[in-house]
Order: sequence, then C-alpha cells, then structure tokens
Amino acid sequence: MFRAFFLSLSQLGDPAIRRVLVRSLAVTFALFAIAGIGLWWGVRAALADWLGTQAGGWSTALTLVAEILALWLAFRAVAVAVVGIFADDIVAAVEARHYPQALESARPVALPRSMAMGLGSGLRVVGINLLLLPVYIVLLATGVGTAAAFLLVNAWLLSRDLGDMVAARHMDGAAMRRWRKATGPARFLLGLAAAALFVVPGLNLLAPVLGASMATHFFHMRRQA
Repeated sequence: MFRAFFLSLSQLGDPAIRRVLVRSLAVTFALFAIAGIGLWWGVRAALADWLGTQAGGWSTALTLVAEILALWLAFRAVAVAVVGIFADDIVAAVEARHYPQALESARPVALPRSMAMGLGSGLRVVGINLLLLPVYIVLLATGVGTAAAFLLVNAWLLSRDLGDMVAARHMDGAAMRRWRKATGPARFLLGLAAAALFVVPGLNLLAPVLGASMATHFFHMRRQA
C-alpha cells in the first residue's frame, strides 16, 4: 500500500490527473456553495418574522456554522461521489504510465455509469453513516472509540467504491462481484489508507484522486502477482 501511495503521489503532476483534481474540487465546492446559499435564504426566511432586521446577521452566522459542519462531515461523501464521475480519466492515466497492457484491453466506463457509481457511493456513505449515527452517539457518550468506528466504517465503504472505479474497466458485473468477495480483506486496507487521508488537513483535498490512483495500483499489482 505504501508503494501504491508514493506512486500515486508522484503522478499528481500528470496533466490528466491534475485536470480531474481541479474539476472535481471545483464541482465539490460549488455544490457546497449552492447548498450554503440555499440554506442562508431558508434560515433568513425562517427568522425574518422573529428577528426582523437582525435576521440577515443571524442567518449568516448560522449558515457559516452549518457549512463548516457540513464540510467536516459530508466532504468525503460529496468529494468521492464527484471524483467518481471523472475517475475513469484517473485510472486511464495511471494505466497509461504503469500498466500499458491493461490499458489496451480496458473498456472505458461510460459517463452515465460513472455518474451512477458516483451517486451510489455518496448515497451509501450518507445512508450507512446515518443508520449508524445512534451507535456513534452511544460510543461518544461512553468515551469509546467513536472516531475509530467512523474511520473503520468509512474505510469499508471506500474499499468498495475505489475498487469498483478500476474493476469496472476490466470486468463485467458477475466478475466484479467475485472480485469483491475474493479481495475483501486486502481492499479494506486500501479503504483504510484512503480514509486516513481524509483526516489529514491538506491531504484531504487530494484524497479522492489519490484514492482512485492507489486503487488502480492495487488492482493491477494483485493481478500481476
């Protein structure tokens, strides 16, 4: 996994990967900005009758707090969902440099499928973490490993999302399901490495792109072994 990380880090300057990084971050922050504007208007309208002329100031403050919380809690879900749309370009760039024979036999993932995979990734993250929210709260109240539980759950989720970004280029649905089953424990380490990147300031902005690149190395290194 360390080799996959450093190979991925060294390829960040690749024009194709750089384009995906810029586009994915632009779309991600645009979505948060649009959500923030909508939230501000909603809060302002709700407070207008109660606070009158002071509603604007309170709306700004509450929206700022909500956006900070949203970036902290939801950035991973949105960023991975967005980068999933462009992931095929990342995988192709890594294959072109390191696995040219695999690139020749790859089947590019169509945009509708990439969008479906990205949306599915985001919905799984939100849905499963909301489902486990009571568990997180109990762990927080008892002082037992809430952060560790959150990290492990999201590592498990990422292990599927990142793996599928690569496998979809080389396998049909049935083969992908068999591959997921056969590589579960090893893929979990991939997901754990990617999840850890999301908690490191600065690296968290690069984590979705690095994760997709690392997944490409993971997939092909195992096939060559």
